[in-house]
Amino acid sequence: MRSDLIFPAVKTVQNRYTLCQLAAKATRKFHKPNTRIQETMNEILEKMGTSEPQQVVSQPEVLAETHKRAA
Repeated sequence: MRSDLIFPAVKTVQNRYTLCQLAAKATRKFHKPNTRIQETMNEILEKMGTSEPQQVVSQPEVLAETHKRAA
């Protein structure tokens, strides 16, 4: 369930608005054709929830590189 992914991500990014903005931008950037957007969003939220808070906000390219390697 997506709420299980959101709660750890909220602990990483304290501001909910910032969390939504980062998740939306990352989903648009990393979505692959012929895949479900929901799966891409779940992957992004999972990465945000397991990352260090400073990496997600101050260095979004670190999160991006991690996601690119996984794909």
